[in-house]
Amino acid sequence: MASLTDLYSSQGQSIWLDNLSRAHLRNGALRSRIAQGVRGLTSNPTIFAKAIQGSDDYDEQFATLISSGTTATDAYWEMVIDDIRAACDEFHPLFMTSRGVDGFVSVEVAPELARDTNGTLSAAKELHARVDRQNVMIKIPATLEGLPAIRAMIAAGCSVNVTLIFSLERHLDVMEAYIAGLEDYAAQHPGDLSHIASVASFFISRVDSLVDPLLTEVPQLRGHAALAQGRLAYANFMNTFTGDRWKALAARGALVQRPLWASTGTKNPSYSDVVYLDGLIGPDTVNTVPEGTLDSYLDHGSIDRTVDAHSSRDREVWNALAEAGIDMSAVAEQLEDEGVRSFAASFDEVIAALESKAATLRG
Repeated sequence: MASLTDLYSSQGQSIWLDNLSRAHLRNGALRSRIAQGVRGLTSNPTIFAKAIQGSDDYDEQFATLISSGTTATDAYWEMVIDDIRAACDEFHPLFMTSRGVDGFVSVEVAPELARDTNGTLSAAKELHARVDRQNVMIKIPATLEGLPAIRAMIAAGCSVNVTLIFSLERHLDVMEAYIAGLEDYAAQHPGDLSHIASVASFFISRVDSLVDPLLTEVPQLRGHAALAQGRLAYANFMNTFTGDRWKALAARGALVQRPLWASTGTKNPSYSDVVYLDGLIGPDTVNTVPEGTLDSYLDHGSIDRTVDAHSSRDREVWNALAEAGIDMSAVAEQLEDEGVRSFAASFDEVIAALESKAATLRG
């Protein structure tokens, strides 16, 4: 059996939970996960769509909001923000004892803003202010349009979870946005920088789901693209947070922008159900995990360091993918597009359901 506490103490990796619902807050399930060693939480529009549509836990609050004249969309955000605040409060003791390294709860800006820099920045600032918790992270997608908003939020002293990263090149852009944002903040504010945190959410399993079917001529590469890319991203992370530029910020308490491995539930049943956890273990990393995958990991996962154990082999896999004609830049572009559209569809679906319910309540 794997222990999350041992994983953190021996390897420096934090496990976050990729799930949130009002039921988990009310029945003590989230508190139990924290006791198991979970060190943070992520949410997204799909998670909230399932939570709100899959239970009657929100009906009473929704009815009250609608009766007061609130729109269905505004009611959605009221309910989401209440859950995020409650989760932040559950994690606050850990946030304090970890000195702001862990204990974060992430909430995403409206997904239809993914291609709108100004809209994203405005929504992110509003969401940060409304949640009003030290340990909230605002999720902003790593689209080209999102990068300036990420830098601006960091420059404003807000913690950010950068989501939907699918390529090594974009990951470099994200780390640059974070460091530049810290420099912007530092230029205007003397003193410590340790209250600003960020993670770079690199999506994993979706890469194999797209690439594997393309590997008809080289089937031996199936199941290797996602892990190889994640491990190369870790190498880039290690190279980025070094040197004089970073040391100047670190001297003022700046925290590195940890890679966060997202989409780590196994989608191919022929692969191990913990392959994307066991294969990406290393210091200064986060893995955000769905409930079922977390239970599998606790049952039979490993705590061995793997994220940089076979660097030359990871580079060989990467080169072999290119030789096989796999354009990983095109793969990343497609996955980013699909990710944005998927979250937008979930958001639109739950809003439509709430509007229908509101119409019924109004008679």
